[in-house]
Amino acid sequence: MRIIIAIDGTAYGKAALERLCQLGLGNSDEIRVVSVIDMALPMAIDIYGGYLPDTSDLEKTAQDNSEKYVKEAVAKLESVFSGKNVRVSSEVLFGTPDSRIVELAEEWKADLIVVGSHGYRRWERILLGSVSNSIVHHAPCSVMVVRS
Repeated sequence: MRIIIAIDGTAYGKAALERLCQLGLGNSDEIRVVSVIDMALPMAIDIYGGYLPDTSDLEKTAQDNSEKYVKEAVAKLESVFSGKNVRVSSEVLFGTPDSRIVELAEEWKADLIVVGSHGYRRWERILLGSVSNSIVHHAPCSVMVVRS
């Protein structure tokens, strides 16, 4: 089985990781840990009236944090599944999280995507969107949405 788990450093991502660790995975199963950096929001907000500040420091911090989250998740998965021949790899992506996760699932031919849910209520979902909801509706494979 090929599984993608999306990690974002929140309690919701950690809950998804914990649930994945409970699955009975074994020989020939593969897990790809991903974190997606979405730089669209800071770039879209023009608070300086025409001048967009350099976002390279913000991007570097976001990448460092994502790499840290992914590294921690990989270490946990390797610990939990040691001796079971489960292959674990990782990747930090840039773009819109739901789109990039679905694209990766299509390219990698994933069997399952595991994501955490922030549990937004109706109005929050309308205003902020829902990554997990979008993935459920566009993924080429099964999706496990974990609530904490």
